[in-house]
Amino acid sequence: MKDILTLEKMLTPKLITGIYWVLLLVVVVFGVKAMFGSYQGFGLVSLFLGVVGIVVGALVVRVWCELFIVLFKMNEALQDIRNK
Repeated sequence: MKDILTLEKMLTPKLITGIYWVLLLVVVVFGVKAMFGSYQGFGLVSLFLGVVGIVVGALVVRVWCELFIVLFKMNEALQDIRNK
């Protein structure tokens, strides 16, 4: 607890995992909405756009979260080097 209060240990890497799952759920919900929420009804184009939206959105969310994790891993590695 002392490490978190003195900012020696980062709390954000643990939060990024939760943020990833929430964003992934949002991507899936909007993809399904794109598939079935069209005013013209269910069609091949809306199905294709929904699936592409889910795949691309999931990849973008994954890369975005991984970039943050890499930044925090670099910070941890630099702290380990400094402490040696």
